[in-house]
Amino acid sequence: MAAPNATTTLHVIAVPYPGRGHVNPMLILSRLLAARLPPPAVVTVVLTEEWLSLVGGPAAAPPGVRFHTLPNVIPSENGRAADIVKFMEAVYTKLEEPFEKLLDELDTPATAIVADTYLPWVVDVGKRRGVPVCSLYTMSASFFSALLNYDRLPGETELAKAEGELLSKYIPGHGSIRLSDLSSFQCLHKPLELALQAVSKSTEAQCLLFTSAYELEPHIISSLRSQLSSQVLPIGPIIPYLTLQQTNLKTPSHDDDDDDDCLTFLNSQPQSSVLYVSLGSFLPVSRSQMDEIAFGLQESNVKFLWVARDESSRLREMIVGGGGDSNGMVVTWCDQLKVLCHPSIGGFLTHCGWNSTMEGIFAGVPMLIFPIVVDQPPNGRLVVDEWEAGVWLREDAKSVEVVGRKKVAELVKRVMDLEGDESREMRKRVVMLREACRSAVEEGGSSTVNLNDFVEFLIHAKEDTAKIF
Repeated sequence: MAAPNATTTLHVIAVPYPGRGHVNPMLILSRLLAARLPPPAVVTVVLTEEWLSLVGGPAAAPPGVRFHTLPNVIPSENGRAADIVKFMEAVYTKLEEPFEKLLDELDTPATAIVADTYLPWVVDVGKRRGVPVCSLYTMSASFFSALLNYDRLPGETELAKAEGELLSKYIPGHGSIRLSDLSSFQCLHKPLELALQAVSKSTEAQCLLFTSAYELEPHIISSLRSQLSSQVLPIGPIIPYLTLQQTNLKTPSHDDDDDDDCLTFLNSQPQSSVLYVSLGSFLPVSRSQMDEIAFGLQESNVKFLWVARDESSRLREMIVGGGGDSNGMVVTWCDQLKVLCHPSIGGFLTHCGWNSTMEGIFAGVPMLIFPIVVDQPPNGRLVVDEWEAGVWLREDAKSVEVVGRKKVAELVKRVMDLEGDESREMRKRVVMLREACRSAVEEGGSSTVNLNDFVEFLIHAKEDTAKIF
């Protein structure tokens, strides 16, 4: 590798954790950086060979961005949820060596690295090479704060007695999140251990980026800024709002006809009359629970559009196969943000992953929350209690009890009742949040200002890197 010097091209290496909820935000950030960095700057996104194919190949690179690949030395994306510990351990131990080899072989040396927080080894790679590393956290700043200050929380033996307590008793800046909202993750001892390791390591990076907006988590962001010496820059929401008319990212099961069918269906429905349903693409929901949701949707008589991935054919047959009219449609895939922003969408039944939460807020639709694990219960708490923009379908992510169809139908009707006081208040709140999010990413908005500050950091980092050599 050629040593950087004063005339070296500014070259940002972006390396996401290999998972859709991490790859997508990194690609969007890379596109934003490529549009702002002064020419002839280069932005290179480093993916595994498998992930390059999943995003559509080299031709899918956003404007101004290029791809490089690492060999498939980790388990496949297909089925990674079956052994998440094995997958995480492989990501933590097997990607560092090929990544360093790639850096050695680059024609244009790296002047800065933007790495997903859950790739903690990148911080040490940067230190060894004298290249600044910036950490991108693709979950909420509130969840980051909880993990960063985990040692302040009660131990596992005391936790059962204290589950109803608020995190704010132990960690400054928190509002509504409870200790119980962390309990489904605390049961996963090894993933929790690895997550704590990554969050701790990220504080050694020169800059911490969050895919949230300051307006959504102001007290947490302010608390982190007072606690950490690194720059703390919320630059979100990092969702594909720039490409609402176009989708660059594909899934392995993508059906191009699905998107057209969805929009045709939505175009025929009254305003705010359709519930959009998506419970994520990674962690599965039990078949019995999926069936109860399906029957509950039918009983509610509310129109719905359900993205059910691998279960779509079975659920479609179950809902419409018995004859009679169906309230909606079940598909394998859709352009989620485009659908959520469609005027006929009036609600969102979601697992409350952070990217989906941000897209729901950006679209301004109230949410019905069914969290599964990790950061989803705290995200749900933000939506329901802090932002007052949704209701729980299931509050306790640890519960193995199936939510029955009658409860599903009742809560769907509550959220979608445009004349109900509760629904009207939620809609007022979520519209305020929508406007705050959209203002944040406009010129002069808080996230745009922070993004521009980050660009300045990268420009100066290039100059500082050159002085080292």
